[in-house]
Amino acid sequence: KQNCSLAGILQHPDGTVLKQLQPPPRGPREQEFYNKVYDSNCCDSVLLELREYLPKYFGVWSPPTAPNDTYLKLEDVTRKFNKPCIMDVKIGQKSYDPYASAEKIQQQVSKYPLMEEIGFLVLGMRVYHVSSDSYETQNQHYGRSLTKETIKEGISKFFHNGYCLRKDAIAASIRKVEKILEWFEGQEQLNFYASSLLFVYEGSYQATTMRLSDVTLAEKRGVPKGLLSGGDILEYNNNIHVINATENGKIEASVGKGLSKFYALHKKAYSKRPHSQLSLKVETLEQDVWKSSACIAQEHLNGNVLPQLEKVFCHMPAELKETPAVEVRMIDFAHVFPSNTKDEGYIYGLKNLITVLQNILDN
Repeated sequence: KQNCSLAGILQHPDGTVLKQLQPPPRGPREQEFYNKVYDSNCCDSVLLELREYLPKYFGVWSPPTAPNDTYLKLEDVTRKFNKPCIMDVKIGQKSYDPYASAEKIQQQVSKYPLMEEIGFLVLGMRVYHVSSDSYETQNQHYGRSLTKETIKEGISKFFHNGYCLRKDAIAASIRKVEKILEWFEGQEQLNFYASSLLFVYEGSYQATTMRLSDVTLAEKRGVPKGLLSGGDILEYNNNIHVINATENGKIEASVGKGLSKFYALHKKAYSKRPHSQLSLKVETLEQDVWKSSACIAQEHLNGNVLPQLEKVFCHMPAELKETPAVEVRMIDFAHVFPSNTKDEGYIYGLKNLITVLQNILDN
């Protein structure tokens, strides 16, 4: 079960996430932004393209027990991943909007004085470490501690799984950020402040093993044969977990490990008022299913297979690997305003972030 206390982010049983509306004017402004972009009558090509870079929006939702509490109902971008690695990066040279008071400006600048120069700020990350089968989490303090000299190392931490640097995920992330940059270069109607990019990539070797072109290597190293042929194959490429037919005929995605948990770890609550004590039952895929015979047994991961996978998967050139499971989406729109100029602050931040990612990839 998960409840409203998770910093305004909830997991709905239907696989969406619920983001509690912030107090006015921020909450209504964010709702208005989503309504405008996802208006069924929208024929503005700029907004229609923007949808590709946002979580899908399913309107608003209120719990029956608290009809005055409003939540945005959004796609859970992490849902399709087995071991989602998640990073939230605030983009732009200013994290305050044009209508901010002098006090608010001072408060925002003092949080991260380098924002103007660097153009982005790491708000948090959660990285799956294969060796320990556990997550390492960093919060806002980590991001604010990064300087011009350490920003590259600080971001590269997100792409390191304890064994190697996931250059495939970096290359795919760069391509996705470049697409968002293209959109910003071509529009002059919206400016974004204190908005973020959410990065997600698949951290699990279980999800990448079957992507190796040399499947025979995996076979030789002790992957159960049921994985490689016959009806019990697990479709890792699109992360649909088919667990024989014996699991009561159910196919369930692993939830509760993703976005809502990530936000709970490093996002502060949006309002000081107590949240209504709503709790939602969330069915999760028990971890022991992943340790069953249908998967690569844990002892193989801890033994011979992992060094081999590291050699093959981690050290292949980024461009030769299959496109890995990576998502980059824009989130947090409480400070989006109409404009008649390019969003130069956001563009600056995107370009600088691409440069840093490219440097990590090249070195």
